[in-house]
Amino acid sequence: MKIEATALPDVLVITPARFGDERGFFSESWNRKTLSDAGVILPDFVQDNHSMSRRAGTVRGLHYQAPPFAQGKLVRCGRGVLWDVAVDARRGSPTYGQWVGVELSHENGRQLWVPPGFLHGFVTREPDTEIVYKCTAHYDKASDGAVRWNSLGIDWGADDPVLSDKDRDAPAFADWQSPFDHEGAA
Repeated sequence: MKIEATALPDVLVITPARFGDERGFFSESWNRKTLSDAGVILPDFVQDNHSMSRRAGTVRGLHYQAPPFAQGKLVRCGRGVLWDVAVDARRGSPTYGQWVGVELSHENGRQLWVPPGFLHGFVTREPDTEIVYKCTAHYDKASDGAVRWNSLGIDWGADDPVLSDKDRDAPAFADWQSPFDHEGAA
């Protein structure tokens, strides 16, 4: 398993090994012991999610769940191509408001670890793109929230994105009150 740091501390790109032949491939997408042996300790996962977006240029995000139901997510692409984004939303963090984007595809097999306290979103690059992700907390409707997708200067590469009403109407990052604190904040 290949583990890469990103520009944001705690956000990681994890690429499992693939073993292939003429039939296709096999990949162990999650193994606590393998990651632990590499020095990566992730919280327990309690829920798996799977969504499909029919059209390229579909933006979903930037989403979060407020504490005490904050979710960490291990995200991968089951089919197609997506550009996945994590934004540090922890007040007092030295990287507050900064973001990182990573291309995830069925072909590259990469995964993105988005810790609790980060906003998460993605844009699809191909039709019928599927995203599959593990979560560290169960979904809680009352804790569910969003920040406007285009309020942080992120170039999503979608001129006329497909959006939900929730994402279209979400507050801008500058107008939003983050429910997350950085551990080292005074």
